[in-house]
Amino acid sequence: MDKIRIVGGTPLNGTIRIGGAKNAALPLMAAALLTDGALVLEDVPRLADIRSMSQLLIQHGVQIDGAEEEGEAPPAADAPGQTLVLNAGNVHNLRAPYDLVRKMRASVLVLGPLLARFGRAEVSLPGGCAIGTRPVDLHMQALQALGAQLQVEAGYIKAEAPDGLVGAEVRFPFVSVGATENILMAAALARGETVIRNAAQEPEVVDLGHCLIAMGAEIEGLGTSTVTVRGRDSLHGARHAILPDRIESGTYAVAVAMAGGDVLLQGARADLIATTTEVLTRAGVEVIDETGAAVPGVRVRRNGNGLTGVDIMTEPYPGFPTDMQAQMMALMTGAEGAAMITETIFENRFMHVPELARMGANITVHGASALVRGVAELNGAPVMATDLRASVSLVLAGLVAKGETLVNRVYHLDRGYERLEEKLGRCGARIERV
Repeated sequence: MDKIRIVGGTPLNGTIRIGGAKNAALPLMAAALLTDGALVLEDVPRLADIRSMSQLLIQHGVQIDGAEEEGEAPPAADAPGQTLVLNAGNVHNLRAPYDLVRKMRASVLVLGPLLARFGRAEVSLPGGCAIGTRPVDLHMQALQALGAQLQVEAGYIKAEAPDGLVGAEVRFPFVSVGATENILMAAALARGETVIRNAAQEPEVVDLGHCLIAMGAEIEGLGTSTVTVRGRDSLHGARHAILPDRIESGTYAVAVAMAGGDVLLQGARADLIATTTEVLTRAGVEVIDETGAAVPGVRVRRNGNGLTGVDIMTEPYPGFPTDMQAQMMALMTGAEGAAMITETIFENRFMHVPELARMGANITVHGASALVRGVAELNGAPVMATDLRASVSLVLAGLVAKGETLVNRVYHLDRGYERLEEKLGRCGARIERV
């Protein structure tokens, strides 16, 4: 099994290209099920989760062109993402099996499109990172509000809407990105008007909405807590460029903040990472929006100055993202003073704490909060990745730790970071996959 080996102590200088957002690409791929026309997606990242979603869609009968073949020589780390052409004109299977769905929670996003277009779907209860329950009951309740009949039987969600879905008001008791995306897609083919209240406002949800509009959907209120969808009898194919990955952008920004140096995050959008850069700025890091430059992006610098501890609380967008919590905790292990990090989204998202402690971090967990007291230095150690973002926090810690760090179970990393060791290595990091 692959491991990542890092020898810390080297600043980062150069350019890192930011890829298309994984968390936008997955629902966009599922949206291909809504039409018999071709959906062309540009800048699709080369990730394990993308391959898992492709396998799921292919077994439904979706034809996918443009994906790189297994064993094909990988492109350079600064190459643009894939352009995928998805055609769901010959869907023949409405069952999403456990063996595929268990790999990734986003697989449940096929439920709404299949049900809306074909009147029936059978989707296994999902798997994914062990960071919390993330129940699918909100997805089911929302679809029931549109007239679907659902039951859970033998580990599968069995859904029927033989007469089609009908628009209605859907009010979520709390914000759910996945449930918002599922109902947004389903409502695009429902009869009449659907009003989604307490909708997720994340950029990835907005990106999905813009793609659906390009496919012929009528949607208002994207990026607000109330979204209105007027259903269509059918949607058509479209071409859509995926927005840059704000979590990848934030992760590499933290890498520079920790290791020091000067790196241009090529293609990153400052507006998408505003909460992360606000914390970095308060911590003593220079972040420059270079949107209008010849090579647009966001530049991150820290040369010589120390870091200051900053308190953080994760919240739904536009608050601080839960997917950046582990990375920011790694940063705060070397900051002056103390930082309180509070996690409000997922209940099991401090599993990286014992691993950081193995490297010398001083972290005390109190329920949903972790108090991080900065230490003079971290020390390299063998550590174990527990989930996607926890695994990258250990890599970041390894960049500044004295000696060698060996990160085990890096298959988690491959779910969300494309060629991470190459991108960091091109900027001077002593890092390799072994």
